[in-house]
Amino acid sequence: SPVFAGRMRECAAALSSYVEWSLFEVLDDAEALERVDVVQPVLWAVMVSLAELWQSYGIKPGAVVGHSQGEIAAACVAGALSLDDAARVVALRSKAILALSGLGGMVSVALPVEQVRERLTEGLSVAAVNGPSSVVVSGDVAELDALLAACEADEVRARRIPVDYASH
Repeated sequence: SPVFAGRMRECAAALSSYVEWSLFEVLDDAEALERVDVVQPVLWAVMVSLAELWQSYGIKPGAVVGHSQGEIAAACVAGALSLDDAARVVALRSKAILALSGLGGMVSVALPVEQVRERLTEGLSVAAVNGPSSVVVSGDVAELDALLAACEADEVRARRIPVDYASH
């Protein structure tokens, strides 16, 4: 879509002041997209560009919300942040997250949040409640390993999220 592509070019230009890579060059680079300091700004650019495309078809949101880099995209789409300010926030935030790499992790647990809270130890906390039975826990790697083992023993579906930092 010319509208989507145009907004992606604008996002690429805005990001170029804050990152050392090109938005269009990393789109088909699986290795680069594994890096949090790349994937989060890329996802932000896609979200902002999709919103522009939808608006070109007459879809005007009454409200926008987001989670993580989606919050930054929502603020940009709503006009609370300029494109340049949003690019700066998403790029610098993703670099800060990269600095936390190796200091923790996250696990998705298929239980209601109240039941997950009962399983938390001192080194763990609820990171996100994604649904009635979908909770993300973040924290210390050893504590997450223990949580995974306990969930497996109780036949509760749980899986490690492939990040090496605790977030949200």
